[in-house]
Amino acid sequence: MSELQKNKTKAKGCWIDFKGFSLLLLPEKALWIKELNILLIADLHFGKAAHFRKSGIPIPEPIHRADFQKLEKLHNELKPSDTYFLGDLFHSDWNEQWEQLNTFLKVFDQTRFHLVKGNHDILPTFLYGQSVMKVHQEPLIIESFALSHEPIENSEGGHLNVCGHIHPGIFLRGKARQSVRIPCFYWSSHTLILPSFGNFTGLALISRKEKDKVWGISGEKVIPILSGTSIG
Repeated sequence: MSELQKNKTKAKGCWIDFKGFSLLLLPEKALWIKELNILLIADLHFGKAAHFRKSGIPIPEPIHRADFQKLEKLHNELKPSDTYFLGDLFHSDWNEQWEQLNTFLKVFDQTRFHLVKGNHDILPTFLYGQSVMKVHQEPLIIESFALSHEPIENSEGGHLNVCGHIHPGIFLRGKARQSVRIPCFYWSSHTLILPSFGNFTGLALISRKEKDKVWGISGEKVIPILSGTSIG
């Protein structure tokens, strides 16, 4: 990645520290760990539009186009050595969008792709075996990080549990009675919950405790709402 790309990415994201590692919270709703050169993405829910259409709900096909564009942008700019999808990569049973996703990921041959399975990852085993991804049935430990789909209760060993599943969001009110719900990164105790990456997903408003930290995502910016940016 060029210095220009680094500066551009840094300006739009928000840096935090954990045990000597530099974590970049990205407005594309993903997390990059600089020293490990890994990209973490949760809850893409790809194929959800086709799943709804099979049920008779007319969701337009281009609904996932923004997800492809974000994936392409992140991999072209960051060139991660590994990308970990933290569960719910594909929404439900097989449809043609599974093949589209795998064909798309093959373009980025500099990156190894991984899937830490989530509750919606229910495709037959042979399909995962034919994909470009290495599939992990259980949470992974990488350096100081425990990667999972759902939050790990009573995480031990001083690891930061990076996960998804919740689709965290926050409700903001302005001075003129305007209000907005936006996705967010949510740090509580030893758990960092990533926002849902997918364009066709909802939000679950978080209930913040006193020491929790929240970074909201507004357009192309990540904003520390209830915290500073140095943790760990």
